[in-house]
Amino acid sequence: MQHDSIGAEAIFSDASLLMTLKQLKAIAMLTPIAAVICVEITRAFILGQLPIWERLILDGVVVLAIVVFSTIIFRFVGQMQARLERRNRELLALHSAGLDVAAELSLEVVLKKVVEQARNLVGAKYGALSVIDRAGVIKEFITSGIGDEERAAIGPPPVGHGVLGVVLHEGHHLRLKDVSQHSRSAGFPPNHPVMRSLLAVPVQTKSPFLGNIYLSEKNDGQTFSPEDEETLERFAVQAAIAIDNAHLHAQAAEIATARERLRIAHEMHDGLAQVLGYVNTKVQAANEYLRQGKSEEASGQLRELAGSARQAYTDVRQGIVALRTLPDKDQTLADVLSEFLTLWKEQSGDVSTQLAIDSSLRLRPSVELQVVRIIQESLTNVRKHARSRNVRVEVSRRGDELSVVIADDGVGFNPDARARAEFPRFGLSTMRERAESIGGALSIDSTPGHGTTVRYTMPAAAALAAL
Repeated sequence: MQHDSIGAEAIFSDASLLMTLKQLKAIAMLTPIAAVICVEITRAFILGQLPIWERLILDGVVVLAIVVFSTIIFRFVGQMQARLERRNRELLALHSAGLDVAAELSLEVVLKKVVEQARNLVGAKYGALSVIDRAGVIKEFITSGIGDEERAAIGPPPVGHGVLGVVLHEGHHLRLKDVSQHSRSAGFPPNHPVMRSLLAVPVQTKSPFLGNIYLSEKNDGQTFSPEDEETLERFAVQAAIAIDNAHLHAQAAEIATARERLRIAHEMHDGLAQVLGYVNTKVQAANEYLRQGKSEEASGQLRELAGSARQAYTDVRQGIVALRTLPDKDQTLADVLSEFLTLWKEQSGDVSTQLAIDSSLRLRPSVELQVVRIIQESLTNVRKHARSRNVRVEVSRRGDELSVVIADDGVGFNPDARARAEFPRFGLSTMRERAESIGGALSIDSTPGHGTTVRYTMPAAAALAAL
């Protein structure tokens, strides 16, 4: 409701200004007409009986009145033009600041940018943003305009006593010429910069926490004006939306990661169950050969069993690596894939890898997670079967599509005539399921002796995160 009222106030202010201009235009048009009529009436009924010098004096008075009136009109127009120009500059700056803050999805970065942009927008030397939970406890206190060493010398962040508590706990706006003159002033801690003036407004978010913006000491040495307060209020609305957006993005990423961990756990469980079934079959076959005295056949079964155990162990290690390298709020897609490729190379031997990612891409959390898992599964297949020397991973936007390519120069295979291995392998079907779960399509291009290329595509509009 507060957000709406601030926006409505700005609209009504502009509307009243337009009404004033219309009235001024009407007055400017009607006044000369009225003046001419008055002069003509006076001339007809009075001037005919007056001497010529008195007529000239009267004409001079009328001309002087029109000049004075025109001067007042033009001065008023100039003031309104200055107001419009200032409002236009403010809106452009506000729009630019809002875009800069809203462009970020990391909550930590958004909070820092809110403080910096608020300070730049109003022209303040110092700025701070307090983040409190619903219980009124300060969770973070982010500053701008104060160096790291100076910030460390001040000591721990405030707890919300004194003047800051008026905004912090009561949600009031403050615009003070001298903080020390306020009845709630409790002074500043040692090593704190000198701050006299204060402008503070609350940031009403819908997230689990609330925020408050504090500005102090204008760069031009002036006190904060009512216009500065209005500007900061409007920016606080945009800041609240950006904070809520970043918080929701972080929640979505956490939920997607948790679901994926559960899915991987199920896959590992199902795969382990099949491995154990395979092991049981081999053990029974070996026992039967031993019972029949066929030691060579029994040894063959045991060798196959040992090979399966080694592969199962490698798969488990690969699964652990995949769990450790899932995207989260602290890592970009490039960071995750670079880390996974490094660990993958340690298990794959002497293989050259090339990673190409469009750094401007920001994927939705659910899409990013499945893209990472498709790439991980593809590389797992390369390690198991391809015997390649070079691998290329590419994530880019091509026209209206998101494109993911994993290409190797290994032995390749015939996708239409792939023989079913004795030991169970479900990588390709798993990748297709993942691709379809987020509205994409997976294709495999492979020829024996000429390597394999796995391509994943989906509409960019559904894949990219909203900014």
